[in-house]
Amino acid sequence: MEHFSTKIQKTYTTDILIIGSGSAGCATAIAAGQGNYKVTLIERYGFAGGTSTQMLDTFYGFFTPSDTPRKIVGGIPDRVVNELCKTGDVFLRPNTYGAGTGVNYNPEKLKELWDRFLIGNGIDTFFHTTLVAVEKTGEASSCICFHKGLGFFRIHAKRIIDASGDADYCHWAEIPYELAGEKEAAQSMTTTFRMANVDLDRFEKSGGKKLLKEKMKMAYENGSHPLPRKEGSAHEMCQPSCISTVAVKVVDKNPLTPKGITEAEQEGRRQAFIFEDFFRDEVPGYENAKIIGLSTQIGVRETRRVYGEYRLTKEDCMTAKQFEDQVFLCGAPIEDHRKASGSGSETFWQYVPNGKVYGVPYRTLVPQKSENTWVVGRCFSATHDAHASCRSMAQTMSMGQAAGFAAVQSLDADTGAKGLDVPYLQNTLLSKGAILEFPDNIADTSRNGWLNNT
Repeated sequence: MEHFSTKIQKTYTTDILIIGSGSAGCATAIAAGQGNYKVTLIERYGFAGGTSTQMLDTFYGFFTPSDTPRKIVGGIPDRVVNELCKTGDVFLRPNTYGAGTGVNYNPEKLKELWDRFLIGNGIDTFFHTTLVAVEKTGEASSCICFHKGLGFFRIHAKRIIDASGDADYCHWAEIPYELAGEKEAAQSMTTTFRMANVDLDRFEKSGGKKLLKEKMKMAYENGSHPLPRKEGSAHEMCQPSCISTVAVKVVDKNPLTPKGITEAEQEGRRQAFIFEDFFRDEVPGYENAKIIGLSTQIGVRETRRVYGEYRLTKEDCMTAKQFEDQVFLCGAPIEDHRKASGSGSETFWQYVPNGKVYGVPYRTLVPQKSENTWVVGRCFSATHDAHASCRSMAQTMSMGQAAGFAAVQSLDADTGAKGLDVPYLQNTLLSKGAILEFPDNIADTSRNGWLNNT
């Protein structure tokens, strides 16, 4: 640490520090901001939202994927969607491959909305700031950060929530984790892209998603366009005549190494423009469409998964297990995007039986070997298969609101993450609108049905 210490000119102090402002980190900040403590958030990009604003435009996980769907997420996630509804920036749509109804939104509007929530809750936000090291003294934590205007600086915090996606804080603090790919192959990465000037009426009248699936498979097999996969999705956006995709597929690259992430970014962009040619040449309604934007960075599905006090497993998911300390629900299928082998499926699907849900215990958010830390988002404690189910943004926002309220509660009670009164936390979550038991009411998943469920 001597090298950093000689260069650190400024130290900040805070009660609760959140690393990363993705959907999990933002929900954490909103929840923590309702306490009487100083809350600080750092983010390496110039806007909040992470995957929700950098790559995607649909929240999944609010609804169970069945013929009798239930809405199983509430609280802060509802507040986010409700605000987007006020400006006409939301509609509901079915998932292409059956993962349930998605909440489609305008990601540019969501950037501004996350700002409003952070400012409105008094969050001390540092954009363009990167965590580079951690100094540990007992359970106290000092995070060494870098901003080009400040150089290296220190943030000393009483409580830490790692919402970095890559478990950056846990890595530097030497909290145990598993690297994706060590046991099972890591899920593939995706550069999403958006196209404008799409004639959606012509596309639908020509066969819509069914036609697109057939065209992709044909192009993949006959080599007319060198597509990386024979399956993929393109769906309408809130913006008229625009579509967003999950089609690019990058495998066998390590996103935690400079070489791996650089090659992945380059390969993702290369594939995106192969797809542009394919859409324009082969898909009715796309003849005059062009790419208008690529994701801010390539979408990474998994890297480090922290070992928590409990580890969510495939068996937990597939038996719809309930836990005494559960803090949110999930009904999403296992959706494992993997490298194709021969003629086999490119994505492995397995559904929670009978349209049910499983609970996710508080202990999956509490890392081993730490008393002042929580993990939320895609670095939470789960096996590869369970992670492939429980990584939707409705669930990561739910993790965030649980951890944010937990951090406030731990400060109020002067207790660590492991000694928290979980029933008290559950009561707090319920009072804020969270859903912890399978609901009786069937949800309205029609295009404009969102407000009928809240």
